[in-house]
Amino acid sequence: MKARDLLHSSTFRLSLLYSVLFTGSVLLLLGFIYWSTVAFMARQTDATIEAEIQGLAEQYRERGLEGLVQTVNERKARDPDSSSVYLLASPRYRALAGNLSSWPDASPDRDGWLSFEFKDPRAGGRVFQARARPFVVEGGLRLLVGRDTRELKATQRLIVQALLWGVAITLLLALLGGVAISRSSLRRIEQINQASREIMAGDLARRIPVDGRSDDFDQLAANLNAMLDEIERLMDGIRHVSDNVAHDLRTPLTRLRNRLEGLRLELQQDSPYRDAVERSLEDTDRLLSTFGALLRIARIEAGGLAARFVAVDLAELLADAQELYEAVAEEQGLTLRSQATGSAVVMGDRDLLFQAVTNLIDNAIKYTPRGGRITLGLRQAGPAIELSVADNGPGIPVGESEKVVQRFYRLERSRATPGSGLGLSLVAAVARFHRAVLRLEDNHPGLRAELRFKIVNTSIQQQNVKESTFRHPGVGGDPGESPT
Repeated sequence: MKARDLLHSSTFRLSLLYSVLFTGSVLLLLGFIYWSTVAFMARQTDATIEAEIQGLAEQYRERGLEGLVQTVNERKARDPDSSSVYLLASPRYRALAGNLSSWPDASPDRDGWLSFEFKDPRAGGRVFQARARPFVVEGGLRLLVGRDTRELKATQRLIVQALLWGVAITLLLALLGGVAISRSSLRRIEQINQASREIMAGDLARRIPVDGRSDDFDQLAANLNAMLDEIERLMDGIRHVSDNVAHDLRTPLTRLRNRLEGLRLELQQDSPYRDAVERSLEDTDRLLSTFGALLRIARIEAGGLAARFVAVDLAELLADAQELYEAVAEEQGLTLRSQATGSAVVMGDRDLLFQAVTNLIDNAIKYTPRGGRITLGLRQAGPAIELSVADNGPGIPVGESEKVVQRFYRLERSRATPGSGLGLSLVAAVARFHRAVLRLEDNHPGLRAELRFKIVNTSIQQQNVKESTFRHPGVGGDPGESPT
C-alpha cells in the first residue's frame, strides 16, 4: 500500500478532521485548566500579601514605627529564603529596612498593585518578578510589602509545557489511529479494486472476498458478488445466443453463398442474370464478414476467445503486414512504408494483433486518396511501446474519435465506401484484450492510429520467446479470421 494512496484516501481525511476536532477540544480543556490554575495561584499570592500587610499594620499600631522596623528585620532574619518582599524607605525612597536594595521603578495599577523586576542577591543576582503593594506611614515613610512570583511563573511554564505535550501526544495518537483505520479500510477497498480489475480483464468468475465480519464492507462485497453472478449469468446467455446464431444463421448463409457460386458457374458470360448473382455473392460475403466480425468482437469482449499468449515481436508483425498490403497500396496509387526501429516484444495473441494491424492498414488504404502515403511506426516511449499506422487522408473530425470505435458507426463521407463500420471496433476490442490503449489522433493532415502496449520484462521475454504460452483468463475460441 503506497503512502500517497493512504494520504489521499477519504478515510484518512475523515480521520484527520476528527483528529483536528479532538485536538481542539483537548486544547480548550487544557486552556481552561491553565486559566483556572493560574488565576487561583494569583489570587492566593494576593491573599498572602494582604495577610502580610494586616500583620505589619497590627505591629505598627501596637509598637509604632520602631516596632514595624523590628518586625520587618525579624521576618527577614527568620526566613532569609522566603519569597516575601519587604522594603521600608524614607520619603525620598532611600532604603531603611527590608530585603530590597532600592525602591522599584514602577507605577501602581488602578488597584494599587506594583509589578516589577528585582535582583535577588540570594540567587547570585538573578532577576525575578515581584508583586507588591506600597503604603505611606508616619512621617512620609514608604512601606512596600509583596512576594516574588518565581513559583507562580514556574507553575505557569509547567502547565504550558504539559498543555503542549498533551496536544502533541493527542494529535500523534489521533494520527496513528487514523492511519490504522485508513489502512484497514484501504486494504478492503484494494481487494474490491483488484477483483474489479481482474473481472474487467476477462475473469468473469472472479469474486470479491468476504471476511465474515458482517460489517458494511462485507455487505457491499455480498451485493457486488450477487450483481457479478447475475452479470455472469447474462454473459453466459449472450454466449449461448451467439453460438446459436453461429449455428442457425452462419451455416445457412454459407450454404446460400455456395449455391450462388454454383449458379454463377452454370450461367453463361452473357447471361442477364450473371451480374445480379455476382452482386448477391458480394452482399453475401459482406454479410458473412460482418457476422464474423461481430461474433469475434463479442467473444473478445466477453472473454470467450481462446488465446495462446506468446512473446510477439511487433517489428516482425509489422513487416509481415507491410508485405501483405504493399501490392494493394501500389494498386491504389499509395506509398506504404515502415519506420519501425529495432524489435519490440509484447505478450499477446499474434493472430489477434496481426488482425488489428491489418484492419488499421486496410482502413488507411480505403480512405487515403491516390498519391497519398501510409506510414507504419514502432518505437519505445518511456515505459511503453507505441505501434502506429498514420496516413495523410481526410482524417477524423474533432469529437468523432470516440464514436468511430463503436459498432456500425460510420462517418457521413464514408457511407458510400464499402465496409460495415466494425474495423476499428475490432481493433479497440483487441487492444482491451491485451490491456493496450488505442489512440486516434490528428496526423496534420490525416489520421494517426496508435496502439500503446506496456513493456514486457526482459526475463519474461526470454522465458516465453520460444514455445512457452499462458492462457488469458477465461478464454477459448477461433483465431484467424480475415480483417473487416
